[in-house]
Amino acid sequence: MAGGGVDGSAVVLGSRRLGTLVTGVTGERPGYRALAQGVRTLLLDGRIALHARLPAEREFAAALGVSRATVTAAYDLLRESGYARSRRGAGTWTELPDGVRPTSVATPAAGDDVIDLAIAAPGAIADELSAAYTAAAPDVTRHAETAGYHPYGLPELRAAIAERYTRRGLPTLPDQILVTTGAQQAVSLTLTLLGRPGDRIMVENPSYANALSVIRRLGLRTVPVPVSADGWDSELMEATLRQGTPRLAYLIPDFQNPTGRVMPPGTRQRLLAAARATGTWLVIDETVADIALDVPTPPPFGALATGGGGEQIVTVGSLSKGHWSGLRVGWVRAGTRLITELTTLRVTADMSGSVLDQLVAGRLLEREEEILRRRLPILRAQRDHLVERLGEAFPEWRWRLPAGGLSLWVDLGRPIASALAQGALRHGVRIEGGSRFGADPGTFEHRLRFPYTQPAEVAEEAIRRIATGLSEGLAGADLAPSRPPWVA
Repeated sequence: MAGGGVDGSAVVLGSRRLGTLVTGVTGERPGYRALAQGVRTLLLDGRIALHARLPAEREFAAALGVSRATVTAAYDLLRESGYARSRRGAGTWTELPDGVRPTSVATPAAGDDVIDLAIAAPGAIADELSAAYTAAAPDVTRHAETAGYHPYGLPELRAAIAERYTRRGLPTLPDQILVTTGAQQAVSLTLTLLGRPGDRIMVENPSYANALSVIRRLGLRTVPVPVSADGWDSELMEATLRQGTPRLAYLIPDFQNPTGRVMPPGTRQRLLAAARATGTWLVIDETVADIALDVPTPPPFGALATGGGGEQIVTVGSLSKGHWSGLRVGWVRAGTRLITELTTLRVTADMSGSVLDQLVAGRLLEREEEILRRRLPILRAQRDHLVERLGEAFPEWRWRLPAGGLSLWVDLGRPIASALAQGALRHGVRIEGGSRFGADPGTFEHRLRFPYTQPAEVAEEAIRRIATGLSEGLAGADLAPSRPPWVA
């Protein structure tokens, strides 16, 4: 989409902030070509927003310490290449040229010999899952005498989840819990209830792809804030809340998907204070919080709200990552009134979750610490093995080792992610390019989310196939991967 423009609600890039970002990319006092390239790089990396208004030429030149002619020439070059547009009286804003859009990867047919890396979720620990089903069997008999509808969730599971929060430092009552059919339903219900088409929602950039899909389906207007290699920018988030006053914010502070970053306590405090001042609902996704590989599991975000603001926090959780996605058990933690409203909305589409799955979930929560003690070393070993093998096969790729979560956020060095994903699929690997996780489609084309949820031998086979797809599908010897000894 290379058309359109901006309105009065568009993000305005401050000259000092943009100057700092560009200088970090290009070095001091860039020439006009370097300046244009710097803006383009920041846009494609999601560090500045699509359709954001660029600073006035004179003001930006002063901030950079260059001539106005340099900025004018840079803006001209951006417009010529399709990365900016201008309209008299409206200024100049960032844009993407025609054709700079990701190509979606088709879902493979069932039965194909496909390694699926598009889903970052581990399989269950089989004996633990089997034991939980066996332990739940007597409870099934008892519940079979009832109709089996529990729109709020089974009372015993709500109590177990509430106790889990209380134990981790956030006092919670069972009435503050709604059990949902997975975390995706929890996110969808919350955003549907609290948002209206046209409402602004602050989102991390990049972010969880399926949540972004819900946001677009509901007609909410995203206000992206970047999550870079250095994490979150506290001042930018505060300014975004203060100036844009979004109704909602959807955030993943613990092992953020897909970057794996953990939001520092100080940033959380500042975010909470700013949201309290603007009345913004904070929808906090803690689905991956249990997958702490190198650091302790962070306390719940809501535990910080002892001084106020807790009523504006809605927390989403799930058993999918720590236990098994096949159970489809998630939850919402919020105030009791909001839980009632969410349940009323829930029954219009889904009367109740599976009683059997909830009984099994309760048994798994009873042994959660023991199960995670087994699960986390396996994931840590798979992560470290993947890092070693990727480094051998693709030495030009870069990433920051995540302290938890389930995937690497890989910098490919070039905008080849969609082509790589298409080539990989032809060789039996389904993997998501970075654009899938961008708040603005077309960004993060130089990024790839690579999960470490598969066993070592499967990950190695996936790397072999990706290497073959790259060699065959991308022109230019400089893009072909090196082939370490273990790649046949």
